[in-house]
Amino acid sequence: MTIRKFILAIFTVFAAQLLAAQIVFAAGSGSSSSTTEAEAPQSAEFAAGKEAIDAKQWDAAVAAFTKVTASEPDNADAYNYLGYAQRNLKNYDAAFESYNKALAINPDHKGANEYIGEAYLQVGNLDKAEEHLLKLDALCFFGCAEYTMLKRAVEDYKAKQS
Repeated sequence: MTIRKFILAIFTVFAAQLLAAQIVFAAGSGSSSSTTEAEAPQSAEFAAGKEAIDAKQWDAAVAAFTKVTASEPDNADAYNYLGYAQRNLKNYDAAFESYNKALAINPDHKGANEYIGEAYLQVGNLDKAEEHLLKLDALCFFGCAEYTMLKRAVEDYKAKQS
């Protein structure tokens, strides 16, 4: 009977961890810095940049997040969003520079690791994309949206190369 209780306890812990990972996946995470965007006060420019991204107004997003990074040079989230907007404008050199600044500020930034991995795929650098996938795998022990999204992008890229 003791073994049965032990196995049940192990299963219960595993199920709870799996459920927590699914909740995190469903909610996503826009920020991986020590304070989340919801906790950190946002400037009007940051909010305008996010609205521009939501509206796919990439030039406006670049302008807004350029102002944010000038006034908040340690804001990894702002550099990540700036890189995202630049990547959507196909300005890859600028996007890599922004993502690398975000990662210099916070090497464990999940969003920046995902987005730079996707950018590497867009320029045909599978090896670098897989490096960031491995980083996310290490950061997301029980899974996270960023890992899942980059993994799918890598799989899609590989399928198209076949």
